[in-house]
Amino acid sequence: MTDSTSVTPTDSDLAFTRKETRGTIAEPAYAGALSFMRRRYTRDLAGADVAVMGVPFDLAVSGRSGARLGPRAVRAASAHIAWSAPWPWTVDPFERLAVVDTGDCFFDPGYPAQVPEAIAQAARDVLASDTALLTLGGDHFITWPLLKAHAEKHGPLSLIQIDAHSDTWEDEPGRIDHGTMIWHAVREGLIVPETSVQVGIRTHNPDPLGVHVIDAREVHLSDPRSVAGRVRDIVGDRPCYLTFDIDALDPSMAPGTGTPVVGGLSTFQAQEILRGLEGIALRGMDVVEVAPAYDVSEITALAAATLACDLLCLYAAGRECTSG
Repeated sequence: MTDSTSVTPTDSDLAFTRKETRGTIAEPAYAGALSFMRRRYTRDLAGADVAVMGVPFDLAVSGRSGARLGPRAVRAASAHIAWSAPWPWTVDPFERLAVVDTGDCFFDPGYPAQVPEAIAQAARDVLASDTALLTLGGDHFITWPLLKAHAEKHGPLSLIQIDAHSDTWEDEPGRIDHGTMIWHAVREGLIVPETSVQVGIRTHNPDPLGVHVIDAREVHLSDPRSVAGRVRDIVGDRPCYLTFDIDALDPSMAPGTGTPVVGGLSTFQAQEILRGLEGIALRGMDVVEVAPAYDVSEITALAAATLACDLLCLYAAGRECTSG
């Protein structure tokens, strides 16, 4: 139940003092400890349905760095939308799900070759408790080790990738790059290309590796719900992972990213596509590539926080369909 009147001086800073993992309590957006959506910070996942984890990594970028500060910026922006149920969803994820913020994945940036396994192991630790994972990046490379952990848990997954870039450029085994991690994922059998789809692509790549592509022109020339329908047809009822690169949005709406590409989706189009996916068998999700140094009035961070909340709604709706 949402209760905006129950915060007292002794239980403010809900990131630390929250007693219940469900429900929404309003706090001033300009004050307090900034967990994602004011959820409780904890490493104890007993009873948790979803854990939010940050991965402050940007050593794999090909252009502008800065996405290591993304998780912090998204958490801060989420305070502006944490005061009520997400509109216009009919499912309130914070009533349906016990959501906690488990902090950031730890790794030593002085040993970059060790980072992929550190990310995968952090994800494994969450998934081992039968807790789903919403990850805040960080550059898009992090999706590869996250997919490893999820595929170990759920088997090969269908991928829904909303992005300006396909990230299927050919690479060398083991190389770290935020433009090739889907090549690695296909090569390693982590995802099933025939039931995977990329939405919003607007850069050239000669080989999509069998992954379906709904490019930005098709999105703009279609209704968002028809795009969502195509995605649903491709993915079907298979377990799937959804990764949202914030550069899928047009730079006019999300300038704070390392590799912006004009002609992108509007925030509304992206949200409507996500809403149209209600009921998919979502197993894991991430929002990546927020680089706050290039942001304007924190609009990119706010978009990312809102889309991450939409992913929680999507996950809650899928759980409701399964249980119902």
